[in-house]
Amino acid sequence: MSFDHAGKLVARALRNEGVEVVFTLCGGHVMSIYDGCLDEGIRVVDVRHEQTAAFAADAWARLTGRPGVAIVTAGPGVTNAVTGIANAHRAQSPLVVIGGQGPHNLAGKGALQEMDLLSVIRPITKWQVSVTDPARIPEQIAMAFRKAMAGVPGPVYLEMPLDLLFAPWAQGDVRLPAPYPGRPSMPGDEERVAAAAALLRQADRPVVLIGSQVRWSPNWEVARTFAERVGAPVYVSGMARGLLEPRWMRSRKAALAEADVALVFGTPLDFRLNYGGAPVWNDACKLIQVDLDPSEPGRNRDADVAIPGDSAAVMAQLLALGDLGADRPERRQWLERLQAEEEKRLARMQPGLTSAASPVDPLRLCAEIDRALPDGALVIGDGGDFVATAANVLRVRRYPAGWMDPGPLGTLGVGMGFAMAARLAHPDAPVLLLLGDGTAGLNLMEVEAAVRQNLPFVVVIGNDAGWTQIRRGQVEMFGADRAPATALAYARYDEVAVALGARGEWIERPEDVGPALERAFASGRVTVINVKMGASDFRAGAISV
Repeated sequence: MSFDHAGKLVARALRNEGVEVVFTLCGGHVMSIYDGCLDEGIRVVDVRHEQTAAFAADAWARLTGRPGVAIVTAGPGVTNAVTGIANAHRAQSPLVVIGGQGPHNLAGKGALQEMDLLSVIRPITKWQVSVTDPARIPEQIAMAFRKAMAGVPGPVYLEMPLDLLFAPWAQGDVRLPAPYPGRPSMPGDEERVAAAAALLRQADRPVVLIGSQVRWSPNWEVARTFAERVGAPVYVSGMARGLLEPRWMRSRKAALAEADVALVFGTPLDFRLNYGGAPVWNDACKLIQVDLDPSEPGRNRDADVAIPGDSAAVMAQLLALGDLGADRPERRQWLERLQAEEEKRLARMQPGLTSAASPVDPLRLCAEIDRALPDGALVIGDGGDFVATAANVLRVRRYPAGWMDPGPLGTLGVGMGFAMAARLAHPDAPVLLLLGDGTAGLNLMEVEAAVRQNLPFVVVIGNDAGWTQIRRGQVEMFGADRAPATALAYARYDEVAVALGARGEWIERPEDVGPALERAFASGRVTVINVKMGASDFRAGAISV
């Protein structure tokens, strides 16, 4: 019987779960796993900061519907990945993180990079375990994939000490558990669904909000049918963006202020929805809340009907009950009013959307990007003010994961990892990364990793020489002469990209944006288009805390 090191057993167990790629920054504690990945045909993609490895694994999950895998070395390798893990935890995105540790037989002696990592990781993961027996590696990796995908998806953590990974194991003496079979449909309680249908049937001004959890519904396509038949404005957010044609984008606040019934599918009533309270919400509005987490409905606002379950499954149940009041005359009047609100808000944007100003107006820049964006493109938003403006203008071209942003933790720096994962998951789709110039300073070195590993994508930097989402309010509160730490320079990030082996372009006029994007997508290379962007009052009053 031949023997090998346990790093190869880790790779075999990962391959058994269908893993095609892992994201990492090299470290001696975990390098034996790379050796196994080569045998198993798993692509090892290395990045320049461990947080990017976690970001990329998060994006892989959103793109494919299967947990992404990040492998990071011990001590600071894991702590560097904490930001990416925390972002996935808040965004409810499933990933499996394997972290190194000092040798188990030297625990407490002060080995290189030894620290209590489980205590650091515990608050931001669904499950965490230190693997101490090589024979249990396949079992615990299989459990990690199940834990990551069960119920509310999220990150899990496997700690693997150095002596475990280099321990010998007999190649023929291992049982690989059956791989995770995929998420089941999780319908809601029939009586609660019937109560929700009764409320909806009598509603004059209903509103529907669909959030990120619909991404994890096995039959998410039902949401499109539901949106067509419910007879209400349907607003999507997070990982639901791109699910529907962008008919309802700008009138959500007006709708919530007058709604008599709100159906909320798979998104919390957090800061993005003013915690379910006035003045954004009508106090008299009845709330129907559907969530994978049974404890979520009722947080911040009482739910008149709380339905634990997956979003699309509950939508299918509602459709099966027949009439939901879509033909009520009051509904038609409600939809007409909100459509007028959509048109009014779009009209207010027109001066910016058509501005010939140089530096480029943020709205005009986003309009030019939208016109040049190819069909089937994947768009990643990583920034504050510029990306929030783009979310009001760009039409998402595909689903799922046609638009990806950090999610509710608001983590800047996700973009490069997300873009690399997008290129790997969909090698034939155009990939566009939108960066604010503040964000560009966080992980721009990842351009080198993308170029070296032939993972091309296009970056547009909205460069207004400031952390504008913060600076705007700072100046209003304290004055321009008391606004430190938020002013930047019109730095030439495009030249940095060229130095790292990519293409770069500097743009100052709006009419040059479209041709630059056409050249970038046609080049087949990593390209950074650095656009000198002017000021705009479009997002005046937007929150930054």
